[in-house]
Amino acid sequence: QVQLVESGGGLVEPGGSLRLSCAGSGSGFSGYTMGWYRQGAGKDRELVAFINRGGTARYADFVKGRFTISRDNAKNTMTLQMNSLKPEDTAIYYCSSVPTRAGYWGQGTQVTVSS
Repeated sequence: QVQLVESGGGLVEPGGSLRLSCAGSGSGFSGYTMGWYRQGAGKDRELVAFINRGGTARYADFVKGRFTISRDNAKNTMTLQMNSLKPEDTAIYYCSSVPTRAGYWGQGTQVTVSS
């Protein structure tokens, strides 16, 4: 049974930083391209950044230069360092594979950017 667990969310003021973590259990994680997704209230889920098993990363334009994705295949973990946060970054953040796989989602972690 593959499981993903996200952590690290919270409340931060505009311009602040947060570091999200994703821990995967079971086989597959280290071989998958993994990504961070987010879903704001009343919005569709969107892909924020992804990283392949070799460490090559890509970012959505709306986070480029502010967020950094990384992974540790030996530990089955992935992180998202988020700097210069904006109110529009407020959302539930999820980790999953890219492309997504049925049932391969964690519970998400809430990020709220507000003064």
